[in-house]
Amino acid sequence: MFNYRKSKISEWFNTFGSWALVGCLALTIGSVPALSQDQSPAAQTPSQAPDNGKPKQDVPAEAGGPTDNMGPYAIPKKKAEEAPPPPPPVTPKKVEDLPDYSLKVNVPLVNVDVLVTTKDGGQFIPGLKKENFRVMEDGVQQQIKNFTVSQAPITAVLLVEFASTNYIFMTQALQASYAFANTLKKDDWVAVAYYDMNPHILVDFTQDKKAVYGALNQLRIPGFAETNLFDALYDTLDRLDRVEGKKYVVLVTTGIDTFSKLTLDKIMKKIKDTKDVTIFPISVGFIVREWCDVHPGYCRNAHGMGIPVGHMDYLQGDNEMRTFAAMTGGRAYFPRFEGELPELFGDISNDIRNQYTISYSPTNTKLDGTYRKLKVEVIAPDGGQLKVKDQKGKDHKLDVVAREGYTAKHTVE
Repeated sequence: MFNYRKSKISEWFNTFGSWALVGCLALTIGSVPALSQDQSPAAQTPSQAPDNGKPKQDVPAEAGGPTDNMGPYAIPKKKAEEAPPPPPPVTPKKVEDLPDYSLKVNVPLVNVDVLVTTKDGGQFIPGLKKENFRVMEDGVQQQIKNFTVSQAPITAVLLVEFASTNYIFMTQALQASYAFANTLKKDDWVAVAYYDMNPHILVDFTQDKKAVYGALNQLRIPGFAETNLFDALYDTLDRLDRVEGKKYVVLVTTGIDTFSKLTLDKIMKKIKDTKDVTIFPISVGFIVREWCDVHPGYCRNAHGMGIPVGHMDYLQGDNEMRTFAAMTGGRAYFPRFEGELPELFGDISNDIRNQYTISYSPTNTKLDGTYRKLKVEVIAPDGGQLKVKDQKGKDHKLDVVAREGYTAKHTVE
């Protein structure tokens, strides 16, 4: 078709001259209809392409274009169903050297282990229900979501003070440690560590009761005279951060800290920031301390090895152990005789294995790193004081033991 047009133009030029050609071209250009906004050359259909010299069929008049072969092609409007599909979504490209990570902010859920015993005898009170508990966080009552009674195997660290201080101190520490080992059951997980200047792990978590006894049998010849309690307790809590579930620290100690690098404020902050750990301190050396109080001239330094430790130091140590226990929901024990140890550790075992677990979503949902104070109360169904009677009909007052608070903070994974 393009050759045919070229020959016609040459014939016209020879016949009429250049002025006729210019007029013909102007007339032809003026007859081309303008394209509508939705008609573009790129949208032409295959029927509108050149046909390699074959005669072109006339375009129907209803299409809007001329019917002869010399006129411009008419472009029919597109139908709605012929619209091109939408482009696929663009997948973001991975940026090089940028690590993959996820940020997980847990919905706040606070778990509180509560021990309820008789105030005089320390006997566990069974049969309590969710309605018998009231939880206060910073003075605001919380709604309890989950409530269970747990009696399960324990995961505990036996941390023993064993230093070159006083023979009676070391002997009572070993007696208390063996008494705790005697209460273990086959499914319990226990690690044994001791400390003097530094903490030392004797056996990692094991369910082998013989391994626990074997670790304690190594404590025969003490080393340094320092008893760096704060450093050892901090190290133990730091290791327990990597252990899942509920954990316990049975701390056998005189309560004296001699030359720890950490201060009392730092170990207190560590205890506040540690979750799911309960501390049960066991004091040793009361016999020596009481005898020295009566005979001060014979006991200028009951701690031994020239390290100055006085009466007020022991009282301060006792208060610190009570504080550690109260902050984590445990209890501090101060036995005076060896015969008290089996019953004492029986109480601890009963405390650990029989307790109520309460879960709630705090009304203050901010995870701002603040310390929230907790108070757990046992009440009657009508909201009054719960009364418990023994088999003889005698009323007993209750002792409710729970952690004093927690630190609300984010969890990043």
